[in-house]
Amino acid sequence: SVGDLDGDGEYEIIVHQTGRSRDNAQAGITDEPIFQAYKLDSTSPAGARLLWTINLGKNIRDGAHYTQFMVYDLDRDGRAELVCKTADGTIDGTGKVIGDANADYRTKGDSLVPSRDKTGSRTTPDGKMVASRTGYVLDGPEFLTVFDGLTGKALATTNYLPARGDINDWGDGYGNRVDRFLACVAYLDGVRPSVVMCRGYYTRTTLVAWDWRDGKLTQRWFFDSDKYGPADRTNPYRGQGNHGISVADVDGDGRDEIIYGAMCINSDGTPRYTTQLGHGDAMHVSDLDPNRPGLEVFDIHENAKHPHAIEFRDASTGALLWSKPGGTEASPDVGRGLALDLDPRHPGYEMWASGGPRIRGLYNVKGEKISEKNPGSCNFGVWWDGDLLREILNGNRISKWNWEKETDDVIFTAEGCSSNNGTKSTPALSVDLLGDWREEVILRTTDNKELRIFSTTIPTEHRLYTLMHDPQYRLAIAWQNVAYNQPPHPGFFLGAGMKPAPRPHITLVALKQ
Repeated sequence: SVGDLDGDGEYEIIVHQTGRSRDNAQAGITDEPIFQAYKLDSTSPAGARLLWTINLGKNIRDGAHYTQFMVYDLDRDGRAELVCKTADGTIDGTGKVIGDANADYRTKGDSLVPSRDKTGSRTTPDGKMVASRTGYVLDGPEFLTVFDGLTGKALATTNYLPARGDINDWGDGYGNRVDRFLACVAYLDGVRPSVVMCRGYYTRTTLVAWDWRDGKLTQRWFFDSDKYGPADRTNPYRGQGNHGISVADVDGDGRDEIIYGAMCINSDGTPRYTTQLGHGDAMHVSDLDPNRPGLEVFDIHENAKHPHAIEFRDASTGALLWSKPGGTEASPDVGRGLALDLDPRHPGYEMWASGGPRIRGLYNVKGEKISEKNPGSCNFGVWWDGDLLREILNGNRISKWNWEKETDDVIFTAEGCSSNNGTKSTPALSVDLLGDWREEVILRTTDNKELRIFSTTIPTEHRLYTLMHDPQYRLAIAWQNVAYNQPPHPGFFLGAGMKPAPRPHITLVALKQ
């Protein structure tokens, strides 16, 4: 992530250092999650200098679904804070330990429990399906901590809500679903940012909004799916979340709503709607159709046989505008999808997804197939060259969709660099870091010794406000690191034939000494 940690008007870089990490369905011990803050410094031989290191300790499991961290100026003092889940043994940036330094709640031995999960289970010689709890952290206190951005000092720690309770209540008995976390920052009152920490999306779903004001961490609201229905599949708010999250002012009242996969939560923590279309792996929210009022959502639902495997809906009401069915039982699930403006001949964004022949091709905002072919990847997008169309970022390569030849043309390769998150092939971060509205790409080197920032060298004739001053885009940078990293989108249409970009409705705060 990035944030202005020292109040000098420049962004610092916060890195989640991961070694041996695990998916929630995988048993085993992980390395301790590490956060490091770096200040860009041209006078340093390394180009940056280390500000602090935070070690979350052995009682926080490391992995894409575990270690969500938010970097944002939550109290408007001109300096960003870091907020994340902590536990006994977490060491802050000053070396101080939170809780019991000697506590170790990791499950030892090959502790087996009955399971119905295909991904996290194995079959015993007598034909029973079991899952191992080895390495899972299923006991001990859970905390939420606010860290000072400049020093890494723990400023406040409270109990993480909700507590895990009986892990079986979340959908399995070995620790997979109970520890599925998401997070975001949102302007819930329209003026000041709040941090929202989320637990669960396959079954029970919870979101808790917190305010960091005047040195105090207080709860704003608590959404629990089980308040709105029974603890089973008939509850319309259970099992609707994605491996990602988005924040947008969907109704134009100046306050942010939270798009939680197939459902939307109001700024006051009440449910706005649910499509009941279920879990998915990717989602995109913006003014995807500039000829239609308001914002739209392009959501991807993972089940290969889903009747609405990809769907396009009204972001405010949840009304389904169009959808396409998934594949067959023999085809892969619909695990990825992307929405970018690639073709200037069609108004608005173009959309495509992985997952079999039934949804292969490129679609416009009306759901019409405009090409039988689609780009070779659907992982990430980036504004890189000089026109208003968006380019495709996959791994260490940026390509341009040639709409006439229907081919991917590589225009940049970050030699010696690698992407993150396996097949998701995402950057460490992609963000308008330097402020000219085109996006920089931050990647790790293949040997994991360096972090490199790449910026376009292509001139542009288009002048736009920096994207980091668009409220929706800025909040998207905060949640970009969550789970299956997704590309950020602004709250207005940015693409071919766009209207003049709106002047950002923001307030600049002065640094409080």
